[in-house]
Amino acid sequence: MRYPLFCVLLLIGKVLWAQSPDTSMSRFNQEDTLREIIISATRYPEKAFSVPFSVDRLREPMRNTHLPRTLPEALSYLPGVFVQKTNHGGGSPFLRGLTGNQTLLMLDGIRVNNATFRFGPNQYPNLVDAYTLQRVEVLKGSGSVQYGSDALGGVMHAITHDVRLDRAKGWHALAGTRITSQDMEYTGRAEAGYEGKKFGFAGGYTWRQFGDLYGGDTTGKQTPSGYDERNWNLKAKLALGKSLTLTASAQEVSQREVPLYHRVQLEQFEYYDFDPQQLLISYARLEGRYEHQPLRRWSVTPLYKKSVEGRRYHRNGNNNYFDEKDEVVSYGMVAETEWRIRDNWWSNSGAEFYYDEVSSQRSITNGGNTIDVRGLYPNGAAQVNSSIYSLHHFRWNPWKAEAGLRYTFVQNRVPGQFLDLPGNPATDARLNASALVGNLSLLYNLRSRHVFYANLSTGFRAPGIDDLGTLGLVDFRYELPAYDLEPEKNIHTELGYRFQGKKLQWQVSAFYMKLYDLISRVRSETDSIQGYPVYVKTNDQEAFIRGVEISGSYEPVAGLVFSGTMATQYGQNRTRNEPMRRIPPTHGLGMIRYGRHRWYASAEIQWALKQDRMAQGDKDDNRIPAGGTPGWEVFNLRVGYVHNAWELRAGFSNIFNEDYRTHGSGINGMGRAMTLSAIIRIPGIGAGNNQE
Repeated sequence: MRYPLFCVLLLIGKVLWAQSPDTSMSRFNQEDTLREIIISATRYPEKAFSVPFSVDRLREPMRNTHLPRTLPEALSYLPGVFVQKTNHGGGSPFLRGLTGNQTLLMLDGIRVNNATFRFGPNQYPNLVDAYTLQRVEVLKGSGSVQYGSDALGGVMHAITHDVRLDRAKGWHALAGTRITSQDMEYTGRAEAGYEGKKFGFAGGYTWRQFGDLYGGDTTGKQTPSGYDERNWNLKAKLALGKSLTLTASAQEVSQREVPLYHRVQLEQFEYYDFDPQQLLISYARLEGRYEHQPLRRWSVTPLYKKSVEGRRYHRNGNNNYFDEKDEVVSYGMVAETEWRIRDNWWSNSGAEFYYDEVSSQRSITNGGNTIDVRGLYPNGAAQVNSSIYSLHHFRWNPWKAEAGLRYTFVQNRVPGQFLDLPGNPATDARLNASALVGNLSLLYNLRSRHVFYANLSTGFRAPGIDDLGTLGLVDFRYELPAYDLEPEKNIHTELGYRFQGKKLQWQVSAFYMKLYDLISRVRSETDSIQGYPVYVKTNDQEAFIRGVEISGSYEPVAGLVFSGTMATQYGQNRTRNEPMRRIPPTHGLGMIRYGRHRWYASAEIQWALKQDRMAQGDKDDNRIPAGGTPGWEVFNLRVGYVHNAWELRAGFSNIFNEDYRTHGSGINGMGRAMTLSAIIRIPGIGAGNNQE
């Protein structure tokens, strides 16, 4: 690294950008940092300082001082979160060294993950419109008890702006825009709503056009990489009584012609586009809240989801043109209760049910002839995911303990016409998986300034249709189905410490995760299909990941803050006696920020060391340079003015035009660029400006 001293000086902290800069420019105080209220970590409102896990929160991502472009890019500013980008329209956060379907994405308490979420890095977190979000909470290394299958690495819980019913009647509106130099981005956002004592609603529309991404130094324009995006959202709330409310919400993200850049550049494709990429999530939530009863809160949430992924591709020299389309329609129900059993004993219990049905198609055109063949997944395959859980929270000052259990049953149904069952090829296969997981945490609060905590949790990921039934080209490999897989499991242990002072805050956590029964892709040494190596899935791998995360901040005088983070991880596949795949390098960020009245200015560095400790699968991945991914440092400058009725922000990215790529990505990061962002609120209360 060319600037080690500067990096060391900045690596002292908890992320300041976890605060929304919508009021004072000196927001770094006890109530707005480690003591801020969070929800998703324990399903019970808690202050961050008193949570016995590693959990971080990001307020209003698109009003963040760092001017992130998407939700995944916003998450890259949180401690220990590393984001890989297969393409410009993607973004896959790593939590505790894991990503893809080994991490769980939630939206308003609803699972975004479905039966076809892919192994390894994927684009799905970019299908949540960050403009709709009030906050994002990230729980690292735990979450299977709280939220079920897939949370091996942790949980990313995106929470949309609420509709308030405790205000005087009135309309409000918001309009905003973002522009990035070299035609890399044109964004428009409009919101409007009404809030009263008994009824309120808010809705919005986002229009985005992303041009081809320019890299740094000698990279230049990376063609093709740009795409278009159109999003809408609507939420309404009705008070049915003093303690009863009904909330209805729907939002959709739609992206068109999203190129897979490395396929065109490295694999001789004429084109390879995701077209479309769509995600629709809707729900209705009936909720009761009571202040002086043992049952403090209950809710019932029926839901509907639909995800669509199309793929269009043609390889040079091949007479076949491919069109694929996968659609997953999901129905579900989530029921929750919150009890106060004693003054020092609270509990959360609930049940969840999800049903995913898969439609998968593939057509091949050669000349004037088009034929339909089996899709990537078995058409008509389905998954049922049901679970019950109970979490308990105890407090005996200065001690606090949390414990919980969840039982999950998952059934995958694969239609018989896609199976090879001797003697009865038409029989559907029903592949069952179940798991009982638990967690136990203990926290000690010393003089309200020092917190020590320990956490032990188990987790699992049930195999889905993507694991069991994939047949076709995925990334750089050709996959074959496997119908005899068991759940992946882990045991996660963590020790942590937090310090909360008037000027100095910092925290450190160390973790060790054992993974077993891992579903891994094993290469067949002799077979090749369409020029790609053939992979089959097995369920016999064991591995571990260990690491340390440090973050902190120091405010020597009012308005001047030094902050930063650092994370390092080490993963080893014991079965293969080689490193685990895609383990992020040691990485971090640091920032100097000064704010006075409504103005602020900041300088920041994002960096990563070289990652040359690679598994054979990494070495075979054409997105990773021979010898490993080089280290990099990127310097950014930000300035802004925040008024009650309007905001104006400017960002200058990659000042030194560094040529860099995050480890495992298929496209280089943005080179030197300028972004301008403006927001106007009418008549001064934005639809997305709710305070918690």
